Amino acid sequence: MTGAVLPAVAQMPVAPEVAARAYLLLDVTSGQVLAAKEADQPVEPASLTKLMTAYIVFDALKSGKISLTQTFGVSERAWKMPGSRMFIDPKMQVPVEDLIKGMIVQSGNDATVALAEGVAGSVERFVQLMNEQGKVLGLKGTSYRNPEGLTEAGHTTTARDLATLATRLMSDFPQYVPYYAIQRYRYPGTPATNDTNRNLLLFRDPSVDGLKTGHTNAAGYCLVATARRQVPGLGEGAQGQRRLLSVVLGATSENARAAESQKLLNWGYTAFEAVRLFPAGTPVATPRIWKGQAEQVKLGRPEGVVVSVPTGEGAKLKSEVIRPEPLVAPLTKGQAVGSLKVTMASGATVAEIPLTVMDTVEESGVFGRAWDAIRLWIQ
Repeated sequence: MTGAVLPAVAQMPVAPEVAARAYLLLDVTSGQVLAAKEADQPVEPASLTKLMTAYIVFDALKSGKISLTQTFGVSERAWKMPGSRMFIDPKMQVPVEDLIKGMIVQSGNDATVALAEGVAGSVERFVQLMNEQGKVLGLKGTSYRNPEGLTEAGHTTTARDLATLATRLMSDFPQYVPYYAIQRYRYPGTPATNDTNRNLLLFRDPSVDGLKTGHTNAAGYCLVATARRQVPGLGEGAQGQRRLLSVVLGATSENARAAESQKLLNWGYTAFEAVRLFPAGTPVATPRIWKGQAEQVKLGRPEGVVVSVPTGEGAKLKSEVIRPEPLVAPLTKGQAVGSLKVTMASGATVAEIPLTVMDTVEESGVFGRAWDAIRLWIQ
């Protein structure tokens, strides 16, 4: 869910000390930022760059431009990439699915360049696609210079942008997200010692199912991690699962980035509770609409409304619909109309969630519009 999330205010839990240059904790289920430090500070992304590389590759798969079984060649440029590798060489024709696993599980720079060249024809053209997609996703603090994340002037991002990118990656391509949960992988004929996912939380916390690590000398040790846990207050089955996402940048070691990420995730689940105010498909409000073929319009969110509040505050919430008046047809499905303001008993604002039209209301005929115009004038 995406909402206009306000900064933490009175009575909000205090985040733990996190040993990192920057961090952000996002409740993906509610769309609320639970904690952040230097979230808009430009940083070097290292291999977290590969989240955008994956976004472009997944989009090419979804559109049918490429397929998982299709094979790509390995150029000299890909073969000679420094840093983390999958250990592929120019004699190989490698299936796209294996290159994806090599990029995600092994963080292979060689696999990443092979994918970039296979999808866009050249690394340079692929980087153009990355920057164009960044603008579409609203990544205002991000600029890409390469697809793999090696240090290069002007190659920067922010913790907030990484949270946005990771969230969109999961929501836009759910069919490919399971690649990020793979603990071990290697391509046949490559070193057996190079098979382990560097995301240590995949081995420590069964609720963690991704996403990506990164490290360069300049960036330090970085990790974008996501967990999904069953929680009370949201319902049964998949509806009852709450997803959090942590971004930890500039930690001092591989173990430290995992430990600090785990600390943030655990704190988010215990310090805040998730409350489902409106189930999926249920209107938040059905106000009067004028000059339309219907007398009322349904306002809400297709996925429903979930908010995160300090533990113990869930039963004391108040909500208020803020919208323009009068509402006049036509209004189209998905059109933004007003918001839902949620406050705690103290009056502290939890979130302001944009509402959209759930069903299109067409304009009525000329006589209906004329009659409503008279009634509006009388009012």
